Amino acid sequence: MEIFKPLLLKVNFLVKSLFFLRYIPYAFLYSLKRDRYESQYRSQTVENSFTSPGKLLNATATDRGAYFSFEQAELEIDFLMPDLVRFNWLPGLPPVPYAIVQQDWDMVETTLGKSEKGWTIASQALHVTVGIDGAITVCNAAGKVVRQEHPPQRQGERWIQQADLQLEEHLYGLGERASTLNLRAALDETQVGKAYRMWNYDPGGRYPPGTDPMYICIPVYMGLRDGESYLIFYENSFRAQFTFTDKAIVDFEGGSLRYYVVVGEPAHLLDRYTQLTGRAPMPARWILGYHQSRWGYRTEETVRQEVETFQFHNLPLSAIHLDIDCQAEHRPFTLDPQRFPKVSQFTQELAHSGIRLIAINNPGIKYSYHSNLFLEGRILEAFCTYPDGKLVIAPVWAGRMVFPDFTNPKVRAWWSRQYAYLLDVGVAGFWHDMNEPAAFVLWGDHTLPSMAQHCLEGRGGDHREAHNVYGLLEAEAAYESLQRYRPENRPFIVSRSGWAGLQRYAWTWTGDTICTWEALRQTISTVVGLGLSGLPFNGPDIGGFQGNPSAELYLRWFQMATFFMFYRTHSSTSVIPRAPWTYGEPYLSIMRSFLQLRYQLMPYFYTLAWEAAQKGYPPVRPLFWSNWNDRTLWDIEDAFCLGDALLVCPIVEEGKQVRSITLPNGYWYNFWNDQKIEGGRTIQLEAPLKQIPLLIKAGSILPMEQDQQLILHLYPLESGQSEGYLYSDAGDGYGESRIDRFYLICHKRSLELIWKQEGEYPFPYQSIQLQVHGLPIQKAWIDGQAITLQEQNLQCQMFGQVWFECNL
Repeated sequence: MEIFKPLLLKVNFLVKSLFFLRYIPYAFLYSLKRDRYESQYRSQTVENSFTSPGKLLNATATDRGAYFSFEQAELEIDFLMPDLVRFNWLPGLPPVPYAIVQQDWDMVETTLGKSEKGWTIASQALHVTVGIDGAITVCNAAGKVVRQEHPPQRQGERWIQQADLQLEEHLYGLGERASTLNLRAALDETQVGKAYRMWNYDPGGRYPPGTDPMYICIPVYMGLRDGESYLIFYENSFRAQFTFTDKAIVDFEGGSLRYYVVVGEPAHLLDRYTQLTGRAPMPARWILGYHQSRWGYRTEETVRQEVETFQFHNLPLSAIHLDIDCQAEHRPFTLDPQRFPKVSQFTQELAHSGIRLIAINNPGIKYSYHSNLFLEGRILEAFCTYPDGKLVIAPVWAGRMVFPDFTNPKVRAWWSRQYAYLLDVGVAGFWHDMNEPAAFVLWGDHTLPSMAQHCLEGRGGDHREAHNVYGLLEAEAAYESLQRYRPENRPFIVSRSGWAGLQRYAWTWTGDTICTWEALRQTISTVVGLGLSGLPFNGPDIGGFQGNPSAELYLRWFQMATFFMFYRTHSSTSVIPRAPWTYGEPYLSIMRSFLQLRYQLMPYFYTLAWEAAQKGYPPVRPLFWSNWNDRTLWDIEDAFCLGDALLVCPIVEEGKQVRSITLPNGYWYNFWNDQKIEGGRTIQLEAPLKQIPLLIKAGSILPMEQDQQLILHLYPLESGQSEGYLYSDAGDGYGESRIDRFYLICHKRSLELIWKQEGEYPFPYQSIQLQVHGLPIQKAWIDGQAITLQEQNLQCQMFGQVWFECNL
């Protein structure tokens, strides 16, 4: 069979190419019509001159800060918290607050005073100086400059802002980027600066590293500089460009210049940002398991065979995803009844095996008077139109499509009702695709025309402002639907596109990446960058979406993804179907061991998900997260931390079985052999095919589970105390929960573990195993009673205190 693979791939490619040819006439006609409207409605007035604020005329104290009047602009500064400030330059179209979840803030005491350079408004944490020309300086309580802004410039509807960057300053975020982790890092010696477009974009079924923009563009970034870090978020959904040279230059094509600045360490910055824009809700436990997907299942029987093969190979599986080939003529909210004749019975069959069925949904609706969904939308006036009132009709998978205006609350409510019948037959969740929104074109932008009309909550506007929030608002409608129709379950939505606040409703994935080693390496920066942009639950298509990875590449990608939150294999219809057994042995056995490790680590993953829901912390973190003053960690983008305990070192080069890593300070334990390693230096680690380097931070209490037993792995410090916690609940729903807090105290010749419990939910395990690493244990006592040891392990039930005597 292997000798026929090249021929089969060529035949498959030819068939798929012919399939896509059918869209060319539609794409041609749409592109022409779009350009005709663009020419007709494009503004004829061109503003050539840039306007600065002019001279500062006066400053007035307000309840939250101050109001500054300039000759040609106005500025509002509001302290929402002592360390969180909102700046709002006027004039400009005020944003619809889609991103902002908290509107009511406690009062902050501020003082306003005149200085040599202008006026200074101060809280106990920050001092903001507004110069007579509109320049702004933000200092911390110690007087150290955190941010220095030049007077903003305005040209027509555009706002342009420049802020100085220190030479060593590193920047992270901007949503989903196929870029370096540090957004300022040069790709080569000739590059002076880097520019990033702020416009959600479908790169057309495949993208390599360096592609810009991407599906989720969020105008938020974190800055690290010596002794201080900050975060800035621009509440403006218009198309923009961010350029980083010796300055941070932000250029918005419309809207207002409204932005928020917060100062503090990275964890504090994400806490404040997600307090402002919302935190991800706690997911159901099953969502953290393994998901299998591919474009090409087509039938219920094929999906059943896939599930049976997982079971045959003893591979755990939590969910299976259906792509557009399972729909009826690519129409939303459908499964083809001929190919899925008994969906309700099938979902029950899957649920009996602990597997959920996830259906795809695209926002476009076929332009057809034979479609009830189209007719309902027409009656509701639900679809985007040109300025003359004619429908915007653009080609996507079902042919000529119309697009719901999700900026209209009436339309969101209507769309929300459409999920009900698939929920009634047992579909457990949905993944949203093509919701940038994407359209097929032969040239120009892959989306709706810029002058397409939107409701924008009744205020009115066009696609320039609505484009970036389109996927966010579709996700909101879906989330509210699942809450309404399945109130006893936590919603599961995965969205390809979105904006600031998407974390409140949906997970995401990194889209249609190619299958290369470079793309595997790129995935780390993309996943970490999404987390630093407020989206904690994300992951890639394992192995890449487009192309056929080698056995080694798929294995290394699979090993890495075991430690991401969204754990899913997915691939295109034009490639060889891909699953853990595709490449035979030894790859099958290795991937089985990593799948089993993932499920053993479920208590840790679930606790990290709870932490994200409570504090906004991304579970997948850069190495500098807890050591942000260590500049040697700022550029590491081929490794990541999973929570505070695990440091994951993927293999990102072909044939490599050894890799180097620069460790944060402190001591670390090798997960595979318990070797204790001193940090703060660069080391070499073995990486045979069956493993990737995985290190545990000294002081960690790592919870794992197996066969209804909780296993606490104890990794002591050299001396002193550390702590860890475990979150538990029923795994779904909104009932009782519990927090188990553990304190690990290292004495001179002994080790003490203290357990404190909070919450009403009963302890969910039948027994407990304590496993001590790095110290030879001689004796043990549980609540003062001597206990027999089994090597380094202790089997027990619930306790208050365990005392270990070490043989040092």
